[in-house]
Amino acid sequence: MTSPSATASRNELAYDLDRAHVFHSWSAQGALKPLVIAGGQGSRVWDYDGRSYLDFSSQLVNVNIGHQHPAVTAAIIEQVGQLATVAPSTATLSRGEAAKRIAERAPEGFNKVFFTNGGADAIENAIRMARLHTGRDKVLSTYRSYHGNTGAAIVATGDWRRIPNEFARGHVHFFGPWLYRSEFWASSPEQESERALRHLEHVIQSEGPAGIAAVLLETIPGTAGVLVPPPGYLAGVRALCDRYGIMLILDEVMAGFGRTGNWFAFDGFDVVPDLITFAKGVNSGYVPTGGVIISDPIANDFDATVYPGGLTYSGHPLAMASIVAALDAMESEGIVENAARIGRDALAPGLAELQAKHPIIGEVRGVGVFWALELVSDRETRQPLNGAVMGRIRSELLARNLLPFLAENRIHVVPPCVVTDAEVAEALAIYDEVLSLDLLG
Repeated sequence: MTSPSATASRNELAYDLDRAHVFHSWSAQGALKPLVIAGGQGSRVWDYDGRSYLDFSSQLVNVNIGHQHPAVTAAIIEQVGQLATVAPSTATLSRGEAAKRIAERAPEGFNKVFFTNGGADAIENAIRMARLHTGRDKVLSTYRSYHGNTGAAIVATGDWRRIPNEFARGHVHFFGPWLYRSEFWASSPEQESERALRHLEHVIQSEGPAGIAAVLLETIPGTAGVLVPPPGYLAGVRALCDRYGIMLILDEVMAGFGRTGNWFAFDGFDVVPDLITFAKGVNSGYVPTGGVIISDPIANDFDATVYPGGLTYSGHPLAMASIVAALDAMESEGIVENAARIGRDALAPGLAELQAKHPIIGEVRGVGVFWALELVSDRETRQPLNGAVMGRIRSELLARNLLPFLAENRIHVVPPCVVTDAEVAEALAIYDEVLSLDLLG
């Protein structure tokens, strides 16, 4: 294959090199046309030619603190000058400080953090811990979920990506609550919660409670559609887990660290899990990292027994420095509070106005800076909008310099937690303009 031309613009060079040599995830490679990104600041990114986009995707719903936050980039630079890498068996100040800050924001009784390279291997290790603690094997998770692209994590995932990758053992799926497309013929949030819990208990009983190690849930399923659980559901799952001696793992990889307007999404519900997984939001993805926050009874299992797991880059110094700086900045700058306020005062009313104006919006749901617009071709039948129309919507949004997050028939409205009222107003105007087009004609 010939090399890209030396006379090409940097945009063209970046694109040509990508298409020549980069193999992309979850994609048929031949038809890809990746957007070129050269830099960013706050809620905006731009290409090498200077074209700027308002980033309402937060990339993969992870740049909570915004692009290029100076405190986080400075901390990474300082750390690389002091100690760029070190074995995980050592003790370093940045790792200890990062773990301390994470544990301080967790519920009482969570004092230990196991660091991983990202969210998927956080799920892997949480499942391993639950199995070792209980002496059981099975893991229950929902069909509407995404937990990562490694052995157990992808099989715990409920969506289509699981099916070509089902090599791990002991996984069982069930339906979680979603009133708009209820699997339970429910007519109210309370009924949906009650019936979904009854369904879960039947699955537990049918699978054999004595063999179930854990129920694994995204506190708020993200990629599956920002499915905020109805009142009482998560507390009901906790009660079922307690009744049958099952560990509750809450996946906070996407929803945690400010995304919902709380430090953890479960802070907004009456529930405390046994294991908490995190990644993305803890340092906004500036350096790959993740982890498991371990409740004391599970952590104590390994005081005298070897934990059979580890990673070369567990607690990598650059990642740890970025966590410390990110969490300190989020605290001192009120970034989590900004996410809550933006959700309450700007996104909730603004998206409701869009729904009232555009019949193509079947449902609006979300909290903080974590929202989804469910797009339908007919509100009565709730027929999801097809892929061709969604492709056109994406193109029209990009043409107006808004970088969107689209999944299936949904627009996920997921800006950084630092987004301003003016930026929300700008985005809402672009959504309004695009949804006013004759998309179904």
